[in-house]
Amino acid sequence: MIWENVLLAIASLRANKMRALLTMLGIIIGITSVIAIVTIGNAMTASVNNNLSSFGTNNITVFIREKSQNNFNIAGGIPFLGGVARPAGGAGGGGRQPVVRGSGNTSRPEDSDLISDEMINQLKAEFPNNVAGVALTNSVGSATVKDGEKYANISASGTNPDYLLSNNMNILEGRYLNQSDMDNYRNVAVVSDKLVNSIFPSGTDPISQQIKVYKTNTIEIYTIVGVYKYEASSAQVSTVSEEDATTNLYIPITTSKLGATQKNYSQITVVAKGDSSSVVSFTTQMQAYFDDVYRTNTVWGARVNSLETQLNSIMDVLNSIKLAIAFIAGISLLVGGIGVMNIMLVSVTERTREIGTRKALGAKNFHIQFQFITEAAIISGIGGIIGIILGTTVGAIVSVVLKAPVTVSILVTLGSVLFSMGIGVFFGYYPANKAAKLDPIEALRYE
Repeated sequence: MIWENVLLAIASLRANKMRALLTMLGIIIGITSVIAIVTIGNAMTASVNNNLSSFGTNNITVFIREKSQNNFNIAGGIPFLGGVARPAGGAGGGGRQPVVRGSGNTSRPEDSDLISDEMINQLKAEFPNNVAGVALTNSVGSATVKDGEKYANISASGTNPDYLLSNNMNILEGRYLNQSDMDNYRNVAVVSDKLVNSIFPSGTDPISQQIKVYKTNTIEIYTIVGVYKYEASSAQVSTVSEEDATTNLYIPITTSKLGATQKNYSQITVVAKGDSSSVVSFTTQMQAYFDDVYRTNTVWGARVNSLETQLNSIMDVLNSIKLAIAFIAGISLLVGGIGVMNIMLVSVTERTREIGTRKALGAKNFHIQFQFITEAAIISGIGGIIGIILGTTVGAIVSVVLKAPVTVSILVTLGSVLFSMGIGVFFGYYPANKAAKLDPIEALRYE
């Protein structure tokens, strides 16, 4: 009987093609919208996740800000955060001494307010099982490497060996900066392969070669100890030519701070061990640790942020937006279901004599119900399949245009088919029940 009802439903659809298509339209639009939105949402979520993860989800940033402000304190365009360690043996757990606010201009932190090497060592000793390393960086500024008519634009930064842990950097030749370079204030540098290709003849081994860095008022000479692979960002590709693109040049942070008035750090990046859940937990522990260190500093305090925490928050927001939009788009399924009910009611009226004939020949009420419910389910099911094909196609096209990975949810796809058929059953029940309750005598007399 099931197969017979399916054949009857298909025959009815073929006899009224245009009406069947218009009936399916609401279902098609609803399913297309839901599938397209979910596909695009998944693609954008995956893209954001991949982009942020490339910065290191185990990275925890500690920076200095004024306690009286909810936002970062900006001085001279640079966000300041920080804390400083005092000699061990004072108050506070782990032998750490609280930071005491010094005198001076309160709009900028003093060197004593910032994070010192001693404070970093105390942090590592406090959390030996959680800290994989502490990355330090100090911007030196823009400059140009020249050799005759050849040149390469650079942005020089002072870093430490742990900087390599917090950044996805592919060392092609040589090595990165080590502790010996730091301790001896060496004039060594890690440069990009693009700089090497711009300055040296093809086939030249860049390791141990010297380069001249031209700044505004000085010329500095560095020896190359390592070469990393340069990867241009989309912003660089679109705004500057390949020849004038700026690459990073890394030198020991101790060398970069020679002659500087501030020896301590306004910001550090702690590379945590473990998975994402342990990173989030460790972030909370670190905030409590720095709150204790800075408890006596009335002006400056340390703020701890992890990329994993921010990533989770962003993913939650994106998922909420995606579900909300999909829900709104799904309202069209309700409209489509009402359309199915309307057409099925019309179909019952048109086929009154057919229903009377079937009942006169012995068909029971549930036979009639099942016939019309099957027809409604098939109408909605076909509409759902068409909607899935269109929705997946639209979602894939938009994902490719946005240069995001195409991600099709099998669960949502199967759920959409079942849901569309469920819509047909739900809204087809009333017309089917009405047909089943027709009096066969009255039905046969119907004109």
